[in-house]
Amino acid sequence: MYRPAKRMTVAYDVLRLPRLPRPLRAVLFAVLTLILLPYVLTPVYTFGEPVSTIMLWRRMTGERVTRTYVPLSRIASGLPAAVIVAEDGRFCTHHGVDLAGLRDAISQADDLDDMRGGSTLTQQVAKNLFLWPGRSYVRKALEFPLALWIDLVLSKRRILEIYLNIAEWGPNGEFGVEAGSRRAFGKSARDLSRYQAALLASMLPNPFTRNAHSPGPGLRRLAGLYVARASRASYADDCIRRTP
Repeated sequence: MYRPAKRMTVAYDVLRLPRLPRPLRAVLFAVLTLILLPYVLTPVYTFGEPVSTIMLWRRMTGERVTRTYVPLSRIASGLPAAVIVAEDGRFCTHHGVDLAGLRDAISQADDLDDMRGGSTLTQQVAKNLFLWPGRSYVRKALEFPLALWIDLVLSKRRILEIYLNIAEWGPNGEFGVEAGSRRAFGKSARDLSRYQAALLASMLPNPFTRNAHSPGPGLRRLAGLYVARASRASYADDCIRRTP
């Protein structure tokens, strides 16, 4: 007489997980959904006008949000190059995470709070679209694989366009380069001079204390440096011109 094989093998007993209570299973399912949701949404952001988590939070809490989405084709050509040389010089060659830059940043820092640099434009897009501000190991652990996925799914041109339209460019809810340009210079982002574009790029580390409308000597010197670097960065123009 045929007898079905027993399920209760030694391997099964060792690997079997205890049955979790229903509330805990619901919590784990919710956490897993939140972790996987950005990976599902990223292909959707090939098109459309994404908003950042900070923008969503400000709108939910009634705080001011000013943002006009503009495609890369309607942004002055000097701005994308200035942002690349200012924020992520190897943007066109890495795959979402700049391991060399990260090693340099870690070697110069005592801990995570002291670490500066090493965060690519793609990582900032991952953080702004799906995660939260601030410094923590948990956020970084979520950010790294997400940046790799974004770089795989979206073109460099699209990643840069999204970044320019969700970055914070002012102290009072100004998001995106169009709002930043109108606040600083009273003109559209398509009409920026190379020097004005470099001034805006110089604001990005801290738009709350850096003001392109009334730049101090340090900001003007930094903008001049970015103008010079951008003029030699022909690779940046080639990189963002490609659409695949």
